[in-house]
Amino acid sequence: MSIRKIAILGAGGFAREVAWLIRDINSVKPCYSFQGFVLSELSKKGEHDSLDLLLGDYDWIEKNPGSIDAFAIGIGTPAVREKIAAEAQARFPKMEWPSLVHPSANFDRSSSVIGRGVILCAGVLGTVNVTLEPFCVANLACTIGHEACIGQYSVLNPTVNISGGVKLGKSVLVGTGAQILHYLRIGDGSSIGAGAVVTKDVPPGETVVGIPARPLSRH
Repeated sequence: MSIRKIAILGAGGFAREVAWLIRDINSVKPCYSFQGFVLSELSKKGEHDSLDLLLGDYDWIEKNPGSIDAFAIGIGTPAVREKIAAEAQARFPKMEWPSLVHPSANFDRSSSVIGRGVILCAGVLGTVNVTLEPFCVANLACTIGHEACIGQYSVLNPTVNISGGVKLGKSVLVGTGAQILHYLRIGDGSSIGAGAVVTKDVPPGETVVGIPARPLSRH
C-alpha cells in the first residue's frame, strides 16, 4: 500500500491529537505522510488553532492538486463533524477518508465493522460485534461492549463506557467519563453530560446529566 498524503480538517486541540494518532500509526507501519491542517475558511481561525502547520483552506487544496490524498476530521463536536464531512465530500468527491485506529486499540476486528473516517484513539477497548459508523470518534481509553453501535458522526469523549447492546444514533455527544448501561437507545443529536450514568433510553435531541441521568431541564 502506498503512503497516503493526509491532511486534518481543523487545527485545534483535537486536530493535534489526531496528528499524534497518525504519528503513532506510522511508528508501527508507515501509512501516512502528514501534510498539515486545513480549515474550511481561513477567516474561521481560532485562538487555539495551530498556525505553524496550517496549509490553508479548501481553496488551497483546489489550487494545489495532488497535494492531498486523504482527509481526517480533527473536530470533536458531532454537529460540526457532520457539517464538515458533508461539505468536504461534496467539494472533493475523490478524496479518501481512512479509518484511523491507534495501535493500542483492542477489539475483535473479525466481527466488528468500522466505517470510513472513524477515529479510535489510544487505549480504546472494544469487545465483539462492535459497529462504528462513518466519521464517529472514540477518544482516549473508552470501552465499548458487545453488539454496541456508535452512530455516524457521534463522539465519545475520554473514558466513556458504552455497555453491551447500546445503540447510539447520529451525531450524539457523550461527555467524559459517562456510562451508558446495557441495551439502551440514545437518540440522534442527543448529549450525555460528563460523568452521567444513563439508565434509560434518551430521546432525540435531549441533553441528560447526573446520576442517574435526567433531562437537563429537570435539574
